[in-house]
Amino acid sequence: MSFKYTPNTLKKLEGLYEEARYIIRYEKGNFNSGYCILEERRVVVINKFFSVEGRINALLEILPTIKLNEAELSGEMLKWYKQLLADPTQGNDESVQTQMDLQQ
Repeated sequence: MSFKYTPNTLKKLEGLYEEARYIIRYEKGNFNSGYCILEERRVVVINKFFSVEGRINALLEILPTIKLNEAELSGEMLKWYKQLLADPTQGNDESVQTQMDLQQ
C-alpha cells in the first residue's frame, strides 16, 4: 500500500485511533521502540520528538498489535483500517490517501 507521509495522513491515523476510543499522546520518555501502549487505559504514547513520518510509522506499527472493535469504526475508517492491515505484497497500488481526500 502506498500513501504519502503528510500531516493529513497523520490526522487520518489519529482519527482512526480516536474512533477506536484510543487516546494518542505525544510525550517525552525513554521508549526503546519510540512508543508505549497502555492497553487497559487505551492510551498510546509516542515520542514527541518524532517527525511526522516517524509518528505515522509508529502508529502503523502499533495498529496490528492492539485490539480494535471494528463495529466502532465508521464505514470509511473501517475500509482504510482493513487496507492498512492488508498484506503489502498483494500488489494493491491504490493510494488510500488520494481516495480519502477525494471524498471530503
